[in-house]
Amino acid sequence: MEDIAPSYDLVVLGTGLTECILSGVMSVKGKKVLHMDRNDHYGGESSSVNLETLFKKYGNYQQGTEPWKKYGRPNDWNIDLVPKLLMSNGELTNILVSTDVTRYIEFRQVAGSYVQQGQGSKATVAKVPSDAGEALKSPLMGLFEKRRARSFLNWVAAFDEANPSTHNGMNLTQTTMRQVYDKFGLEASTRDFVGHSMALYTTDEYVDKKGMAKDCVERIRLYVNSMARYGKSPYIYPLYGLGELPQGFARLSAIYGGTYMLNTNVEEIKYGFDGKVEGIRATMKERGEEGDGFKFETKCSKILADPSYFPDKVQVVGHMLKAICILNHPIEKTDNADSLQLIIPQSQVGRKHDIYIAMVSSAHNVCPKGYYIAIVSTIAETEANHHLELQPGLERLGKIEEQFMGPPIPLYAPKESGEKDNVFISKSYDASSHFETMTDDVRDIYRRAEGQELVVEGLKEGTNLVAEE
Repeated sequence: MEDIAPSYDLVVLGTGLTECILSGVMSVKGKKVLHMDRNDHYGGESSSVNLETLFKKYGNYQQGTEPWKKYGRPNDWNIDLVPKLLMSNGELTNILVSTDVTRYIEFRQVAGSYVQQGQGSKATVAKVPSDAGEALKSPLMGLFEKRRARSFLNWVAAFDEANPSTHNGMNLTQTTMRQVYDKFGLEASTRDFVGHSMALYTTDEYVDKKGMAKDCVERIRLYVNSMARYGKSPYIYPLYGLGELPQGFARLSAIYGGTYMLNTNVEEIKYGFDGKVEGIRATMKERGEEGDGFKFETKCSKILADPSYFPDKVQVVGHMLKAICILNHPIEKTDNADSLQLIIPQSQVGRKHDIYIAMVSSAHNVCPKGYYIAIVSTIAETEANHHLELQPGLERLGKIEEQFMGPPIPLYAPKESGEKDNVFISKSYDASSHFETMTDDVRDIYRRAEGQELVVEGLKEGTNLVAEE
């Protein structure tokens, strides 16, 4: 009997944002894509859920009670499971614009980007200065340090890789960032907010790595340019929550011929004699369907997947701690901002990893008026007292109406590149409150799977993604 199993260039497993971006991009580039998820909804770990679902997911209620009703209709809430914001000039924004996914999603600006110095009631919380003028006004620095920071930021703004006269006598491809900081005489606290709140490094490992100065300067310039685009902060955020992003890329893939199947379990991955993947066997069930469901097989030459589909091919590289909190007030010392990123650099609280706070509100249509959703996250550094590791961030929130915190979340990374068997696996989302590390993973997977760089156009002058408030 003739083999009539359909054939695809690519099967994508899981509908997290990383997978949906790659599915959409591959479809636009002419690949025949089959995209599946064992769940009945898009988004995976990057989905947005309503309030009732959140209470039930974390077990924050007793049987027979409905505490979510205190906060209005559950469906008026869209709460992200991953705390992330978009850099307005960042890689994810470039991908959204170049693929035209922005036709499906509206964005609103995030009101502020803050950094904390010190801890407890004596801590200073201030906006991250993004240019020389703001540096001179910042309460984060004394008078002489402000002048040194102004000099540094002026140099970063003028830096042109092709023009050695702007390099201040340094070869950034051979220089450490510590040497750059030393050259400008910057204090430790200034280095903290530059490296962690502007360049967005998650630890201090970058400081002494040779050649990292160029990367650091490029990151700072990205922050500054993103800040300049809309003014209040460098970040934007989709109306109705991050769950809109994977759905937007799913629509894009469908327009270009991609096939989507939810409620579909993978039963078997088939490999050829050369060890490379050549197909899958799966079962799809309609929601609430009785019986065995629809069984099918398909051929494919490559698979892209989130770590949960290949537990034997990934390793745990750390654990994320996360607390989702509901507030009925803005965070103190942030100018009553209705949304923000606030970073507590690790050195300020005696840690090795930063603590992140991402907060959104009714301004982004994710909760009723008068409420705020704040997510505090970091990387676990101990095997116990995880609540204490988040405490500096939780203290910054003030009075918390509801707090949802589960056990530490394992962070996975693939053991191998995937080139041996053509199974390419994504990394887990990290604790940072922005998408830049995730888009690095998108580019890395595309490079491994396609053998070339992912090329996307930058934002054109005058492009406006932000909805009128």
